[in-house]
Amino acid sequence: MSEDGSGTFEAFRRAESLVAHHRPLDALAALGPVLEAAPDAPSVQSLAGRAYLNSAQFGRAEAAFRRVLELDPTDHYAMFALGRTLQRQSRFTEALTQLRLAVAMNPLPEYQEALGEVNARIALQRDR
Repeated sequence: MSEDGSGTFEAFRRAESLVAHHRPLDALAALGPVLEAAPDAPSVQSLAGRAYLNSAQFGRAEAAFRRVLELDPTDHYAMFALGRTLQRQSRFTEALTQLRLAVAMNPLPEYQEALGEVNARIALQRDR
């Protein structure tokens, strides 16, 4: 890595591209040095969380998104992604809380759809 951080920046951009191209394990490999160089950068933790979530490493994804929210409690995307992570683990009540917060902060259709899915799953469980 260069001292001016350009190597770290390039590694971050490469990891972003790999996540976008559905290659989360390759993204995590590219992101390794960036995580070491900037472990408290919300953007780095968020990208790591996305890669972990997309590779079904739910515990690590949860930890990454929770870290983002520690660093920036107003990050609605991290709330949404944490909700999705909890949903994938069938932790619907916990997911509901995060998704409600994300929708309240930014009512994007994707967030609202996820909230509706979790509400439906909870209703199905209640009806059984």
